[in-house]
Formats: sequence, C-alpha cells, structure tokens
Amino acid sequence: MSILKQLNTPVFAAEGVLHLDEKTHLLTVDGLASGTRSFSLEQLKAQFPAETVNMRLTSVSGWSVRADWNGVLWHDFLRRVGPAETARYALFSSASEYTTCVLLSDLAASHTMLVWSVGGEPLEAEYGFPLRLVVPNLWGYKSCKWLTRISFVEKYVAGYWELRGYTHRGEIEPGETLDVNSQKYRAIPGGEVTQF
Repeated sequence: MSILKQLNTPVFAAEGVLHLDEKTHLLTVDGLASGTRSFSLEQLKAQFPAETVNMRLTSVSGWSVRADWNGVLWHDFLRRVGPAETARYALFSSASEYTTCVLLSDLAASHTMLVWSVGGEPLEAEYGFPLRLVVPNLWGYKSCKWLTRISFVEKYVAGYWELRGYTHRGEIEPGETLDVNSQKYRAIPGGEVTQF
C-alpha cells in the first residue's frame, strides 16, 4: 500500500477512477517532436534513469501531500524525445478525455516527473496507476493521472478544468492548505510548497 493510500490522500477523478493494465499501457509522444514514439511502462523503466524525488503534490481544492515519488525526471525524458524549437507547451492526456496543457518553461523550472510508484510502492488506481505526471510547482490538476499521451504544441490548448474556470497556467497561489502528512492546516506563500 502506497503512502498516499496510508495517509488517505483525497482522490479527485474528473471522469471517474480508471483501472488500467500496466502490461498493455502505452505512453505516446507526438506533435512537434522528433517523430511519434510510444513507450510501454517496461520500456520507460529500462530506457530512462529511475529517480526518487521527495516533493509535494498540492491541490487547488485545499490539500498538499509530501512523498518520495519514483519515476523518470522530465528533463531526462525531454532530452530523449526532442521537442522542436517551435514547441512552447506540452499537452498531457489521460486514458479518458482528460487533458491539461503546461508551458515547457514551467516544467523545466521544477522536479517534474513521470511517476510509476511512490515510496517504492506502485500507485493505486485512484492515484493514477500505472503512470502519472507530478508537477510540484503547479496545482495538482496539471499533474495528469493515467497518462497516455504527451503532445508538444506551439499554441495553448485549454484542458478539462481550464475550460471549467480553473487558471490556465495553474500557478500555486498564496493561502492555506491542509498538510495531509501532519493533518494540520498551514500557510503557503505561493509557488512550489517547500516550507514543510
């Protein structure tokens, strides 16, 4: 059982929890990139250096959780897939209809990861198994779960929550959040939560 499950981390799934098979799951990369490529989870683990980063996932709905996330660092992945110079955004898509678009500069400014486990334990379905994105410097709705596609694009494409009024950039704003780890409410100054 992952630390997310142990801590009873809230679950938000816009289109319901997806139950996917890791053996057939594919991540496709296309758009303004050096060709279309697809990676199985096994290939991601074999072809990219695995890293562990201790960081927070912070939700616009008022909570933040710290964990050791395991997967591939975005900058390592980016070097391999080679987006074109004209690409300004990455459009992330889940196995359902969920999408979100993130500035490449925002992804480069963080410890963004493609994550397959947390604390050495596989993600549960409700937390994005078998593959999800974690972008610690942006609200959690930018951290696409059940990740199946990354499209590099020149122009911004509004995603699921952005079309419903959430901010397009997804910057974490100053305020107060529930620290899931300690079950205490804490002030946050804005940006990546590193104070606790």
